[in-house]
Amino acid sequence: MKLMRVQDAVGQVLCHDITQIIPGVTKDAVFRKGHIIREQDIPVLLSVGKEHIYIWETNENMLHENDAADILRGICQGEHMRASAPKEGKIELIAEIDGLLLVDVERLRAVNTLGEMMIATRASGFPVKAGDKLCGTRVIPLVIEKEKMERAVKAAGPAPLLQLRPFRPRPFGVVTTGSEVARGLIQDVFTPVLVDKLAEYGCEMTAHAICGDDPDEITAAIGRMADEGAALILCTGGMSVDPDDRTPLAISNAGAKIVSYGAPVLPGAMFLMSYLPDGRPVCGLPGCVMYAKRTIFDLVLPRLIADVPVTADWLAGLGHGGLCLDCAQCHFPNCGFGMGI
Repeated sequence: MKLMRVQDAVGQVLCHDITQIIPGVTKDAVFRKGHIIREQDIPVLLSVGKEHIYIWETNENMLHENDAADILRGICQGEHMRASAPKEGKIELIAEIDGLLLVDVERLRAVNTLGEMMIATRASGFPVKAGDKLCGTRVIPLVIEKEKMERAVKAAGPAPLLQLRPFRPRPFGVVTTGSEVARGLIQDVFTPVLVDKLAEYGCEMTAHAICGDDPDEITAAIGRMADEGAALILCTGGMSVDPDDRTPLAISNAGAKIVSYGAPVLPGAMFLMSYLPDGRPVCGLPGCVMYAKRTIFDLVLPRLIADVPVTADWLAGLGHGGLCLDCAQCHFPNCGFGMGI
């Protein structure tokens, strides 16, 4: 770049966007990169506080901010995303589908620690909708050495930093446990909550069984639902350490491999995650899912619908950020719940 007084820049090519900010009215570029400065542009440039501007000088060892931001965009962009046009040296990625956003946080940090460049993303592991902004990329200076951008590409590795895993609606079954419900002493208010939650992901309940506390009866219900094609089976209640709560035993007896019984999340500590031999998930849901606004199930469910394995290691990592503050007005997922890194 070459620094030049605006009065001397007529006929020169602008190498960066010039932004005009009018509070409450606009924040946009009055001149774009590549604009050829004219005599009539000088008063406009002076009005936005530009007495000097940078004029582009070709240098094979340097990259313009827009070109560098596009390299960062390429580092990030996975399937089902589209890129915005460069604006003031920044490029954003936008979701093209509803899905689960996954970010490789370690590789993201490796790029951001190089300096003079940045990638800012939404939090990993949360659902997004088509049209949602996923990340923004830019370099800090107006031009940057090509060698630094080559280091960024190397630090990121060959795979995109961002993945957008599409949601795949599926039929599900609910096994309602508890003798009090089976005998009609209380109404089943748990199942309607689950029906509403899964409807947000396009899932339909195709099987429902009301059992007592007999583990054999619960095991049989799980088996029937699996045979009838339920792709996800949810067992409600019976998850505490009380003698009559036998749901974990029943799930194990159904042949499911237990990933974890218990999670470092409140509400939801007594959550059970398991998989049948063919990979279909079976969850044991504690009572808090029935009445609390947000629980462990809201963190796990998007992964189940996007076919992302729920592992013991991932569950253990939820401890940092796993305390829901039960705000009077819930803003999840635009809050810290479940966002521990």
